Amino acid sequence: MSDPEPIRMHVHEWGSGPRMVLVHGGVLGGREAWRAQRPLTERWTLLAPDRPGHGRTPRSRRQDFEADAQLVADQLLDEPSHLVGLSYGAIVAMYAAALRPAGVRSLTIAEPPSSGVVKDVPAVAEWGAQVRSIFENTDVPPADALRRFFPIAGTPVEVPDPLPEPLERGMRQLFGARPPDEADPPLHVLRDAPFPVLVVSGGHSDVQEMICDVIAKETGAERAVCAGMGHLIPDTGEPFNTLIEQFALRADRTA
Repeated sequence: MSDPEPIRMHVHEWGSGPRMVLVHGGVLGGREAWRAQRPLTERWTLLAPDRPGHGRTPRSRRQDFEADAQLVADQLLDEPSHLVGLSYGAIVAMYAAALRPAGVRSLTIAEPPSSGVVKDVPAVAEWGAQVRSIFENTDVPPADALRRFFPIAGTPVEVPDPLPEPLERGMRQLFGARPPDEADPPLHVLRDAPFPVLVVSGGHSDVQEMICDVIAKETGAERAVCAGMGHLIPDTGEPFNTLIEQFALRADRTA
């Protein structure tokens, strides 16, 4: 039996100017995850895909950062773009950039939960196990799972009651997904790639700071902290927008 046709992701497109591809994390799709980046549309074309099972893209399989990376590389890096990823989407972005380096003008990754890159630190291993337990414990009601997951991730948001449909759908998509502690992102490929890398943390978690520090060191990336909204770094709005815009402009000037 032949492999099924690859799913086509729905892509939200706003603005005009150079391309900036924004890859969302878990739970929320592209439209909701990047709502605070709309001011950039005055100068940039923002392309925000809904990864499978999120937003307007149907679920076709288990959520997997490597499979999603292939979709991003094939469908959105067909021409050079500035690539930005948040959380699980930051893992996706790292893999996608390594698959299609010619399609990347710069890479910004914000708090990827890839705890496996930090070796022999018990606190990081324990945090990775806590995240994995959220993904694997599929019998918990979505609202209860979110109430446990948000504090672990560092998401400073109360879970509403009743749970809105996008949050319930997004949490169900995390159930059974490939856990992020299995990620072994191709950091050596990113180090040797022709584009610059920026690693951003939210200044709220020692574990996330360690993960970001290791990734920055191994890739030779620039390193920044954008505090104020915990793990929801894009929701800081203007500070994060300025950070990624100035980084993209520097990358274009250097290129």
